[in-house]
Amino acid sequence: MSQIWNLTASEIATAVRSKALSATEVTKAHLQRIADVNPTVNAVVQEFPEDALQAARQVDEAIARGEDPGVLCGVPVTIKVNVDQEGQATTNGLRLQENLVAQHDSPVVSNIRKAGGVIIGRTNTPAFSLRWFTNNNLHGQTLNPRNKAITPGGSSGGAAAAVAAGLCAIGHGTDIAGSIRYPAYACGLHGLRPTFGRIPAYNASAPDRFIGAQIMAVSGPIARSISDIGISLAAMAAPDLRDPWYVSAPMAGGDYQKRAALTIAPDGMPVADEVRAALFDTAERLKAAGWIVEEVACPPMRLAAEINAQLWMADTQFGAREMIEREAEPDSQFVFEHMTRDAGEVGFDTLMKSLQARVALVRQWELFLKDYPVLICPVSGELPFAQQQDVSSEDAFAAAMEAQLIQRALPVIGVPALSVATGEADHRPVGVQLIGPRFREDILLAAGQDIENAGNVPVVTTPNWA
Repeated sequence: MSQIWNLTASEIATAVRSKALSATEVTKAHLQRIADVNPTVNAVVQEFPEDALQAARQVDEAIARGEDPGVLCGVPVTIKVNVDQEGQATTNGLRLQENLVAQHDSPVVSNIRKAGGVIIGRTNTPAFSLRWFTNNNLHGQTLNPRNKAITPGGSSGGAAAAVAAGLCAIGHGTDIAGSIRYPAYACGLHGLRPTFGRIPAYNASAPDRFIGAQIMAVSGPIARSISDIGISLAAMAAPDLRDPWYVSAPMAGGDYQKRAALTIAPDGMPVADEVRAALFDTAERLKAAGWIVEEVACPPMRLAAEINAQLWMADTQFGAREMIEREAEPDSQFVFEHMTRDAGEVGFDTLMKSLQARVALVRQWELFLKDYPVLICPVSGELPFAQQQDVSSEDAFAAAMEAQLIQRALPVIGVPALSVATGEADHRPVGVQLIGPRFREDILLAAGQDIENAGNVPVVTTPNWA
């Protein structure tokens, strides 16, 4: 039992379905792993072991009746604390929401349960889910189990740390500016930001969000194998009428040409040598798997990032400014102040022009991705940041924002993006980002599988610091 937490989600689902393991055994092993390791990394911040064991028993009972519980048959999953789960507080890393207990599951949580997933805990996020670092006054700081000197990423840093440390097999995350893709990168994992509209979203515990978050924020999986990303996407994407933006699109499209674009430094962004090396290595892996790879310039990223900032700050300035002041969490105040300054005052004219410019950008990207079904580009321009680097100075914040150009740009365009782990450089994880056409996650998963097959396969790590 002690090594069950090393298994991938796909391996667990197969073993439980075949009765080689029981869901109860799997859940107990992961609960013990949480007890042993979580005090060191602080990834899981809400625990409910009896509920998890009850869910596992229900999976075992379904199998005993000859039923298939679903694609996540007995797989331990964590949920980020900014998404509603019945009976648990949707804190979003805030003391102000410590007692905001959800009365209903969000669609993504409902879908995970319906697919046979066993929710084993809830994971940390920075206050307001606002940063690429995971720290807040309510739950504390999450450490990267691969290297405590570097960020586990954010805002889904708890989810990524939990997957990397073997506390769960699948980590649920959300992404409005890289919050799935960057934690996966920082923790040496894979992470998928699906197409906008692919996975239904709704939190009954709060008012509906404003337009920026409505059209940019998504849920998605973080995992240790491309196969796991595939099965968790299938589970999370089940229909739910509570989300009017949900699109019931097929999980696989038609035939496509195995043709990829390689853009090393979109819009001239600075890119570290180690990241460049990972990109060229990825291109060679794909060529060896039969892909045509051409180094070309991609459509604009910088304008998309500017629109992201304007839409996000319009939402935040209108709806969250008072809460940020009341929470009085220093890191989020620092970040909000600088993001507000950089975006400028977002009035009606700015908002309308941003939405207008967004349409033209989406059109340009759709045409590009028709010719190149995969774009290979950086996840970040730098190797994973040092802990708390963004709030260490104004210059450090500006440098982090520039390194994260692609993280900020993609949500505006609405296309899917997959962060793929490729190895390690200078004692830090490194990887690449794959971008594809809307609702063609299947193309990204195929390319990601070819990359994984030719090199690095993420594994569980046990923190070995004192």
